[in-house]
Amino acid sequence: MNSRLENTREEFVFPLNRDVGATMVSTDAAKPCVYLCGNSLGLLSKRSKTLVMEELDIWGRRAVEGHFDHPYDRHWKDITDHVNPALATLVGANVEEVACMGTLTANLHLMMNAFYKPTPERFKILCEARAFPSDQYAFASQAQAHGFAPEDAIIEISPRQGEFYLRESDILDTITKEGDSIALILFSGVQYYTGQWFPMQSITAAGHTKASHAGAIVGWDLAHAVGNVPLGLHDWNVDFAVWCSYKYLNSGPGGIAGIFVHDKWHSSLLPKQAGWWGHDPKTRFDMPRQFSPIRGAQGFQQSNPSVLATVSLLGSLQVFQSAGGIQALRTRSINLTGTLEKHLRLSRFYIPPAASHDSAKHGFTIITPEESSCRGAQLSLLFLPTGSGLMQRIIKYLKLNGVIGDERNPDVIRLTPAPLYNTEEECLRAVEVLNKGLEEEIEKTS
Repeated sequence: MNSRLENTREEFVFPLNRDVGATMVSTDAAKPCVYLCGNSLGLLSKRSKTLVMEELDIWGRRAVEGHFDHPYDRHWKDITDHVNPALATLVGANVEEVACMGTLTANLHLMMNAFYKPTPERFKILCEARAFPSDQYAFASQAQAHGFAPEDAIIEISPRQGEFYLRESDILDTITKEGDSIALILFSGVQYYTGQWFPMQSITAAGHTKASHAGAIVGWDLAHAVGNVPLGLHDWNVDFAVWCSYKYLNSGPGGIAGIFVHDKWHSSLLPKQAGWWGHDPKTRFDMPRQFSPIRGAQGFQQSNPSVLATVSLLGSLQVFQSAGGIQALRTRSINLTGTLEKHLRLSRFYIPPAASHDSAKHGFTIITPEESSCRGAQLSLLFLPTGSGLMQRIIKYLKLNGVIGDERNPDVIRLTPAPLYNTEEECLRAVEVLNKGLEEEIEKTS
């Protein structure tokens, strides 16, 4: 690990083995656990803790005056101005194209309300079949709100029989085949279940090319992509995107989210659900009756943002900057995930994907793409035989031994070495514990 990234590990607070219930490592109870769950909730950065404590102190000492008179020049009325430039850099955008605001699904509805404009001929939404449930709920409710039955309006693409993730060619072929009926294409940048990084640039280009005469829209849910992989939303001509910040951006549970709106829309698209905080800040506190939106994504803001949530995100973003940005972290991430994958494949319990179907052998396969260009930091392990309860027993064994991943029922454990704070040694430890757990499982059944 280069020195800058070594230093960033020291910027985070690690749960201790005793605090996560790792009772099988009692001699190391006061040592940090192996935390490979940053794809679900990133660790607390020490800078975030400091900033939140400062704001709590200012709240106590200055109360409402903190909006305009702040000892650290983080006036609450302008608090998101401190994070929007860093977010723009992470997603590959101009500052006016991003807004730190709201929550992921609420922002998704805002964007769909603005961009999903179905007609009797062009009303379908194209997505992956295993989109995150919140996205699926949003797609269905938006279709219904426009008078369409979800089963008619939503086109879901599934992997081919016997495969675990989507082929780029199948996505592009579907766009070509169904393009005249598609109003909106909306995929996750990185698929939450398999860890597949979709070919965002080619999907966006294909969606626009096929239906350019009718103004087709391409949007992205970047919950598992932002802070994980390099993005170029402006140059890729993405129409809009939404994301949360509590995964790879380490902003804390339920942290504040964000949106992107390409600047090609800034002159023609006005927010449908206007709110006070989206009004021009020059006259916002004059309380005018007429809404005058901020140009760009920030015009979609509705309520004033949580200061505590925003500075928690700010602390983590400062660590990103000190690490050299997303490109430096991406290089580190590829090496870390590659190390984890290498040792998983060397396990005697590893079963190649092609041989995994209907396997009666106790073990696991990896359902994340092997090519680093097609994945982020996450590896998803499918435990076999499926439906046997093996995954539930292994995830418990990992936790008891101080290795924290996360489970996706019925059979998947996701392990994610985050480049800001994880090490190769932790990857090796995780595989060591995994192998030992599987050995004990086999002994029980033999």
